Order: sequence, then structure tokens, then C-alpha cells
Amino acid sequence: MTHTTPTPSFNTAAFLTQTVQCDDATVKFEIWDTAGQERYRSLAPMYYRGAAAAIVVYDITDPDSFAGAKSWVKELQRRGDPNVIIALAGNKADLESRRKVSLEEAENYALENQILHLVTSAKDGSNVKSLFVEIAKKLPKNPPQPEREAFPITAQAGEQNRSCC
Repeated sequence: MTHTTPTPSFNTAAFLTQTVQCDDATVKFEIWDTAGQERYRSLAPMYYRGAAAAIVVYDITDPDSFAGAKSWVKELQRRGDPNVIIALAGNKADLESRRKVSLEEAENYALENQILHLVTSAKDGSNVKSLFVEIAKKLPKNPPQPEREAFPITAQAGEQNRSCC
């Protein structure tokens, strides 16, 4: 698993990459991290448009964080690609003794919304690689390719023998 240092953020989201090996394929994730900040809410579609997957993170010690995560999941379901894979990550597994969002509540929510759920710790790294591997397993093996170029260049009738000068 490789990880790159986040780009410096100047009132923008951080950009990172994560590479994981899944079965016989290497999957490279390109990640825009908005840290769930409300100031990014209006810009969010720019970050998730065309995304194959999205990870929504909440703090297991903070019920308000879980409520905010649900709001982001709803946003993705409403405005994101209909095939986007959504993973809900309950972060701060290293603070299990201070948990305020029950595992049962989070897992039930994930089941009801047909999304992945894993409990992770950014501090000690537990389950972080597993989160990316689980997402990679759900990605289509051969993603659909566009049928044609976005801006095809074709010669118009009668212009085939013309030179440019």
C-alpha cells in the first residue's frame, strides 16, 4: 500500500493517492479530502462528479459527526453517479472506550442504504487498507469506456485532399 503526502491546502480540499493490490489488479485511488467541512458543501459536486467511489467518514465518539456523515451519504445518493460505491468509515477505532455511535446503529444504517461500513483508525492505521480493498472489490472489473471521443475530429466532405497551408 502506498500513500502520498497531501497537497498543501489553501482553502481547498487535500488531494492524495492510495494504491492497493486487489486480486490480480492494482487499483489506484485518487482522493479529494474535504474533511467534511461545510464550506465545501457547495463545491462537493465538483469533487465527486464522475467518481467511482466515495468514502464518508464519521467520528465514532461524536453523534453529530455521524449525523453529518448521513447528510453527505444522502447528498451522494441524490446527486452523485447512480453506480458510485459509497463506504461509510467509522473513524477513531482507537477510542472504542469513548464510542457514542453504536456499531449496531452504523451497520444498520449502512445496510438500509446499501453501502459499505468499516470501523477504522487514522491514528494507528487499523482497517484503513481493508477499507480500500473492500471498495476495490466492488469496483467494476472493466469499467465502461466512452463510445467515442469527447470532441471527435473528423474531416468534412470534400476536405480530405486539402492541405493546411
